[in-house]
Amino acid sequence: MSVVFPHRDAEARAFIEANPDIQSFHLVWTDLCGVARGKVLRADEVAPAWRDGRFMPISALVLDVTGQDVPETGLVFDEGDRDLLMWPIPGTMKRMPWAAEPSAQYLTTVHELDGTPHYADPRNALDKIVTRFKEELKMTPVGAVELEFFLMDRKAALEGRPQAPQSLINESRPMHYQAYYLQDLEDYGPFFRDLYAYCDAQGLPAKTLISEYAPGQMEIVLRHRADVVKACDEAIMLKRLIKATAEQHGMAATFMAKPYSEWTGSGMHIHISLADEQGHNLFAAEDPMQNELLLHAIGGMKAAMAESMLIFAPNANSYRRFRRNSYAPVSASWGINNRTVSLRIPAGPPQGCHIEHRPSGADANPYLVMGAILAGMHHGITEKVEPGNPVVGNGYERRAKYIPGNWYDAVDAFWRASILKEYFGKEFVDTYCTLKEVEADRFYAEPIARDFEWYLRTV
Repeated sequence: MSVVFPHRDAEARAFIEANPDIQSFHLVWTDLCGVARGKVLRADEVAPAWRDGRFMPISALVLDVTGQDVPETGLVFDEGDRDLLMWPIPGTMKRMPWAAEPSAQYLTTVHELDGTPHYADPRNALDKIVTRFKEELKMTPVGAVELEFFLMDRKAALEGRPQAPQSLINESRPMHYQAYYLQDLEDYGPFFRDLYAYCDAQGLPAKTLISEYAPGQMEIVLRHRADVVKACDEAIMLKRLIKATAEQHGMAATFMAKPYSEWTGSGMHIHISLADEQGHNLFAAEDPMQNELLLHAIGGMKAAMAESMLIFAPNANSYRRFRRNSYAPVSASWGINNRTVSLRIPAGPPQGCHIEHRPSGADANPYLVMGAILAGMHHGITEKVEPGNPVVGNGYERRAKYIPGNWYDAVDAFWRASILKEYFGKEFVDTYCTLKEVEADRFYAEPIARDFEWYLRTV
């Protein structure tokens, strides 16, 4: 029997009463691969779903990126594909302003029928690690997610020959790097106007907009949150919103790490610090080299980086992004005001001192990325791990701690994880690693066009 939560449906009922025109409600859950999945409910189903939860099969926890079951995890047929419960996340019920018919959405997490959070739900995994900071260290992680993405010509992208989209205000099409080029932002002005209006409607703290280092590549920064789980919720909502708004304007938006061989890839940079119980920044420093807590956090993040790469770069395409002089880091390194390293302390006032984590691709799962970062930080602080000297100058020219440079090496490093196993748990590590190992085998089992180009007549 499912667990019942008295009055849990009050938020849903209040929302329905205030929005009587809405008939379709999208229940959204983010799986291990970072894919948004869920159900569409009618208005009369929503309050019961908030009060009692909504059933979903356990096999949905371990779908690969194509949506195929991964029985090797033991969470499909071995479990009889039993039901779990999807619980609503308070505060996430929002209108979907881009939808053709009046619609709303809310985010969920996955729990056992007795109410226990399931270990393979990414949001639950992050929440467990955040709780350790608060209970063991009396510290609160403070963070923000910075997302890069590509706008594409929709028809060309769907045909497998991606290119930048035509301007929405004239006949031009971007063709050059043109970083920080304001004209690119103006060319897609109608898209961005709707995007920011939709962010306001959903309460998403979208801030600075940048034209990035490739044609059609953009970046949007979300505001720092003292609740990093909420910060990741907002990143999930923003990705969904960006894709929908692009479609509305006849374009496609992608968070693939490396959609073009000739252009730079897209990252998901995490800005992170720690606050004390009064909300003061514990990383604040005139000279970061004098803040011991900050240095130990960096040391732990470096120590955990190799085994974390399967989370930071979860797909085959992810590893195409890591190239020298590409603004994507290729080793576990740190520096002050230096974009050639993995862990950067940005320029800014002492009270705002924080770490920018740069390895993750835009294709990664925000909950898992944040969890792996915090696991490294907690390990570094509790074990007093020294970070070594900061990189000065070109980090691509320095020898530094190795990180896996391909999918199979990352899978192997994750299998042997010691730090992450302590924080995510052995069950999670085994499940995630099995999922990605099977996915990698499925991906590489199928010949692609390049196989025939290189080998058909030459071997």
